[in-house]
This record gives sequence, C-alpha cells and structure tokens, in this order.
Amino acid sequence: MDQILQTIGDTIGDFFANPIVQLSIQLLFAYLVVIWLATSYWAFRDMQQRTANPVAPYLAAAGVILFTPFFFFFFVWIYKIIRPHEKIGEVWERNLAEEALLAEVESIHHCPTCDRRVNEEWIICPTCRTRLNRVCPNCSRLVGLDWSLCAWCGKDFERREPAAATLEPLPGGLDQTGRIAAPQARPSLRATRPARPGSSTRTAAPDALPER
Repeated sequence: MDQILQTIGDTIGDFFANPIVQLSIQLLFAYLVVIWLATSYWAFRDMQQRTANPVAPYLAAAGVILFTPFFFFFFVWIYKIIRPHEKIGEVWERNLAEEALLAEVESIHHCPTCDRRVNEEWIICPTCRTRLNRVCPNCSRLVGLDWSLCAWCGKDFERREPAAATLEPLPGGLDQTGRIAAPQARPSLRATRPARPGSSTRTAAPDALPER
C-alpha cells in the first residue's frame, strides 16, 4: 500500500517537475493576475458612469483588489447586485425625454375652466364660454388677457387716454380750433341805462291789428 502511494506521489511530482507544466502554470497565474487587475479597472470605470460620487469608483476598485486574484469574482458578483442600475447618461436621456414630452403637452392649449382642448386663435371657449383672448383696440390682433400692452403695436392697456378739452371761444371771434364763433347778442342800451329823474317813461302803444 505504501509503495502504491509512493508511486502515485512520484508520478505527480514528476508531472509538476516537467518544465512545460511549470511554464503552463506560470502563464495561467499571470493570466489570472491580468484578469484581476483588469476587473479592478472595469469596476472603477463602471462606477464612474453610474454615480456622481467621486469616492465610489475608488471603493469599487479597492474591493476587487482586496479579494485577491483567487476570489475577486465573488466581489464582482456582489458588485453587480449593489451597483446603480442606470448610468448617468441613461438618466439624463430619460429626463430629457420626459421634459420634451411635458413641453409637448404644455404646448397644446387647454381651457383653464373646462380643460378642453382649444385653438390658440379662439377668443371664447365654445364649451364653457370662458374668455380666452381679447382683441387689441389699436391693431385688431389677438392678445392675451394677462398682457399689459400689445406685443404687435405697443399699445399700453393700463394707460388711459387723456380726455378731450372743452372748446371755449376766444376773444376776437375765434375759438380754440380757429373757427369763427357764433355772434352773441349784445344787451340793449335802453334796458341797461337808468332813467333820469323827473322824466316820464312812455310806453309804446301796440300797433292796431288790421280789420278783416
């Protein structure tokens, strides 16, 4: 029995003592070390693409290194479970798609009262009769209800026009517009002159009507 075990041991020793086998073992170990270091670098780059934390990539690479060239594949398995599922670029693309969809929805005009879809050139909602726009009195174009001035002609809606001044006749027979004013009746001198003392006033007799 001992002779059999000794024969087996000598055979195994001769196998590993073969220069070709030793070279193969060295190449295999070197390949394993290269895979170990490459996995550490892959974990570093992968974590950089998945998080904005500057420390997390170094922790991922250090985890692969600490698990040695013989057990690093266990850390890779754990790393794939706990790492963020989405990359930063994928998150940005999703956010941009959501913003584009939201902008497209907001570009569709809706009635603020009944939330029905309306045309941007409508003045009144045909469903609930809510006023949507108004017409500029200066250029007759549609303007928003919350506009303080017209964007087309510049009319200020909050500024009131001054009232027209009342035209009064000026001395010399001309009014403020340069037109000839209507003549005014002058008071009678007889009616304004006082009566002299001792004089008798005569009253003119009315003319007799002609007989028919």
